[in-house]
Amino acid sequence: MPAPAAARDALKKAAAIHAVRFVEPGMTVGLGTGSTAIHAVREIARRYEAGELPGITTFATSAEVARTAREAGLPLLDQAGPALIDLTIDGADEVDPQLNLIKGGGGALFHEKIVAQATKRQIIIVDEAKMSPQLGTRHSLPVEVVPFGAESQRLFLEQLGGRPVLRVKEDRTAFITDEGNIIYDCTFGPIADPGELAAELRARTGIVEHGLFLGMTHDLIIGTPSGLRHLQRNPLTGEIRDLASV
Repeated sequence: MPAPAAARDALKKAAAIHAVRFVEPGMTVGLGTGSTAIHAVREIARRYEAGELPGITTFATSAEVARTAREAGLPLLDQAGPALIDLTIDGADEVDPQLNLIKGGGGALFHEKIVAQATKRQIIIVDEAKMSPQLGTRHSLPVEVVPFGAESQRLFLEQLGGRPVLRVKEDRTAFITDEGNIIYDCTFGPIADPGELAAELRARTGIVEHGLFLGMTHDLIIGTPSGLRHLQRNPLTGEIRDLASV
């Protein structure tokens, strides 16, 4: 039997490979950041090298993913990016029944949200452990803040009911985002009203971005031991359709 981590990684990879089937020749494709999304980047590169995806261009959500894409030979746009992106494949840290997300575990939440908002179709890939009855139940909420006045942001997050912890690297120095900011990982517990919390965070000067991705997911592909599930959200009505298992 494989270790749980290895088994989960296999589920993520299966979901990623399925998601890449929706990439078509000539598309502009957003490349997500994180341990799940990197499987999609590698599969896109494999298919591009095999001649199956002529004319695609890609846009990376982090410097790390840009390096991976460049090394794999994918055509990569510069950081100004396109005005519109046809399709983005990304992961998530937690997903609720309405396909709202917590993202930012990989540290690229600011860039990922810019890309998500510019994308016609956002496909999120996860293993079943990321599914949750309510955001905040299983994962802390990343909040990216500018270093200037960061202590005041920490206090503000506490006043909102969170328990913010500065994200650090293995050497215990602060994790720094591609934009030169820091991240507080905030434990709120189950978030009763994600929209209200998102609005409060958005209104605070010094908070660059938060990891609540609400109403941005078009498709969710879930890797499970019994196979893949594909959920699809209607962007106009919010209705969730459970497509046939694949």
